[in-house]
Amino acid sequence: MTEFFDAKETRSADERESALFAALPGQINHAKTNAPYFGTLLADVDAGAVTDRAALARLPVTRKSDLIDLQQANTPFGGLNATAKGKLYRVFASPGPIYDPEGWGKDWWRIARALYAAGFRGGDLVHNCFSYHFTPGGIMFETAAHALGCPVFPAGVGNTEQQARAVADLKPAGYAGTPSFLKIILEKAVEMGLDHSSLTKACVSGEALLPPLRQSLNDLGVDVVQAYATADLGLIAYETRTKQGLVVDEDIIVEIVRPGTNDPVTPGEVGEVVVTSFNPDYPLIRFGTGDLSAVLAGLSPCGRTNMRLKGWMGRADQTTKIKGMFVHPRQVNDVAKRFDAVTRAKLVVEKVGDGDVMTLHVESNDHNDALAAALREALQSVCKLKGDIAFHIPGALPNDGKVIEDKR
Repeated sequence: MTEFFDAKETRSADERESALFAALPGQINHAKTNAPYFGTLLADVDAGAVTDRAALARLPVTRKSDLIDLQQANTPFGGLNATAKGKLYRVFASPGPIYDPEGWGKDWWRIARALYAAGFRGGDLVHNCFSYHFTPGGIMFETAAHALGCPVFPAGVGNTEQQARAVADLKPAGYAGTPSFLKIILEKAVEMGLDHSSLTKACVSGEALLPPLRQSLNDLGVDVVQAYATADLGLIAYETRTKQGLVVDEDIIVEIVRPGTNDPVTPGEVGEVVVTSFNPDYPLIRFGTGDLSAVLAGLSPCGRTNMRLKGWMGRADQTTKIKGMFVHPRQVNDVAKRFDAVTRAKLVVEKVGDGDVMTLHVESNDHNDALAAALREALQSVCKLKGDIAFHIPGALPNDGKVIEDKR
């Protein structure tokens, strides 16, 4: 029995990059030809020329926050689907609503890799507490378990006492669901005097797994790892049992971009997770998840060689309302890009007395009145609001991915 799901996980970086970017032109052409939205968005793109990260970074980003409007204008999928609704396997609805397709085929969301890294193997009964109602979470993990040869107890959510009794009676090897609900089930089992000792591993998602919660679950006998997945993209990254970052899935391209822009950040800088998928049914090209993360330097000690993410670090959509006006991260970046002397910018909004005050904090080697005046003028021109300017030396602003920080 191997430690790795497949040979892809131990490829060299060059092998992986070569394989992904050799396949990318075909996927872009497929999206342009079969998904009307991408046919329009990428009409002027030469798919054959997009063979490296620099070329990919020149393509526009489509953000998850755009999907509601796109889908309302062109139901049900906004024209982002390459497979017609009548030829899909299932259709789901996530809050928004955002409608999500599922095509035919084994482990369509590619979650099996995450379950395998969590220690699930063929024959393990999986107690699956993701929802089977409207949203795809339950099906995502069920189909992944089946791909590994694991039977599934489709527990869903709620019914805590029945959940605890099922654990005692069925003796599942592992759990899939949110970490907080796992803690509720296990504590209920303890309260009822029921045996939960069979349940020793878990692959969780859907909410933050903070260290105290992880420790509580470990104290209850369960080794817990995380999967980072979305209904649109499937698996993005997954934790291994070494618990040192989340390893990126082998069948996608991940970029980290500055919030509100299409531009990749420098390695290690916090930004928005942008994913290009090779899914033939839903070929998402540069899809902005709205999640903040950063790339971890080095390789995982587990032996997997793909890049690692630090995990979920907040939301990239930091739009805020100031004096009745919406201010967007892209506007802050537009101001900064007008000045070669400015390397980074962050807008901080505070309440002073009864009024809102905004200050544009900029990193620059030039700290002078002329630059400050020009920045104030640009800020008012772009955002239609007046603000102060505060200078900092390069590298002084926090690496937190925040382009707008609302302190009110």
